[in-house]
Amino acid sequence: MDKQRTIDKETSIEGVGLHTGQKVKLTFKPAPDNHGIVFQRIDLEGQPKVSAIADNVTEVERGTTIEKNTAKVNTVEHVMASLVALKVDNCLIELNGQEVPIMDGSSKPFVELLKSVGTKEQTEARKYYVVKEPIIYKDEARGVELMVVPDDKYSVTAMIDYNSPVLGTQHANLDNLDDFEENIASSRTFCFLHELELLLNHNLIKGGDLSNAIVVVDKVVSQDELDKLASLFNRDRVEVKSEGILNNVELRHQNEPARHKLLDVVGDLGLVGVPIKGKIIAKKPGHAANVEFAKLIRKKMEAEKGSAPRFDLTKTYYDVNKIMELLPHRPPFLMVDRIIEMEKERIVGCKNITINETFFQGHFPGKPVFPGVLQLEAMAQVGGILALSQVPDPENYLTYFMKIDKVKFRQQVVPGDTIVFELNFVTPFRRGIVHMAGYAYVGDKIVSEAEMMAQLAKVK
Repeated sequence: MDKQRTIDKETSIEGVGLHTGQKVKLTFKPAPDNHGIVFQRIDLEGQPKVSAIADNVTEVERGTTIEKNTAKVNTVEHVMASLVALKVDNCLIELNGQEVPIMDGSSKPFVELLKSVGTKEQTEARKYYVVKEPIIYKDEARGVELMVVPDDKYSVTAMIDYNSPVLGTQHANLDNLDDFEENIASSRTFCFLHELELLLNHNLIKGGDLSNAIVVVDKVVSQDELDKLASLFNRDRVEVKSEGILNNVELRHQNEPARHKLLDVVGDLGLVGVPIKGKIIAKKPGHAANVEFAKLIRKKMEAEKGSAPRFDLTKTYYDVNKIMELLPHRPPFLMVDRIIEMEKERIVGCKNITINETFFQGHFPGKPVFPGVLQLEAMAQVGGILALSQVPDPENYLTYFMKIDKVKFRQQVVPGDTIVFELNFVTPFRRGIVHMAGYAYVGDKIVSEAEMMAQLAKVK
């Protein structure tokens, strides 16, 4: 049986954050069994830590940011990809700034640094997530699809298509993690020239110096514009090469952009928190989709364990009066007592099951059980509140459910139980359509789960 691994000894690297422009020192330290990958902000009071898991992701714009309490760390994906590739399970990563240094825009500097100190086997067995059935994330509006299917090893196939005559459609493959260093690690981040100009205008990429990114030229560029770029990045001259990229770098691979996107998939899926045994297929991936896919895998992993996250049942975000302002339902068909957590794409609500529920009079009166179909109705009502939160005037909308899929009932729910419903968006909210994954918990057990699709309709 594989054992967990950590690095053999402490090692450090320094560089500049791509977006913040801050000089940062990153120190990798060995960590004990079952520690996981944890970042620590030693520049902040109390030196707070944040675990590298998808639940802690707060931003996905131009990179993946994790945050917990006062600890915030930007652009973790290249370091995460290096640790995944070298099969490091446990590591403490100290940094004295907010952003992981960009280095040359790839994972190569981190892989070389970690390999220089080596890794060592620990005592506890590695905790894999073994994929038992396909898990799929889709964003149909953007043509994005990520899938993992059962396999006895980890592999990734990535495809990108930006409708760009310069890049065209590109594919990249990683058949084995042992090939990461040679085939993937050196692939650098890339952007289009119009994105570069936008980022500069918004005072971002303060740490960019045209040596750590491939710049794809997707429009006709005047010499004045090229001279301006040269001035901004302290270059004597900038020009467009025949391949349709700026002359700031030489391509390391013909399909380097696709390889870098695959690198990002490996890094972002490292936020699942355990190594995966499965074949990953990524069509037009990006940080937002990668992270949502990682969250979906984590949910599936927890569901298969039959365990529940911890919820603070003393909290109230919406009481029953506020709920009745949003939903048209009334007792006895109102199935939500309180909303206890609400985020942009996530909601948690609960219902206390009492023997006085009217349906118990006719549903197994000698052995009262909360009906499965009403569990789904309660889950749908909680999801309806999340759906209504996406519009500025929820009082003018109703939520109509269009589809329920992947329904599973795992445990009985009986009087005296408090059932907690957690729903997350599976795909982004668009054109009034919401697609959610829902889980129902009693105590530390999952009692039911389902995927739901609904449409918001304006009241006429």
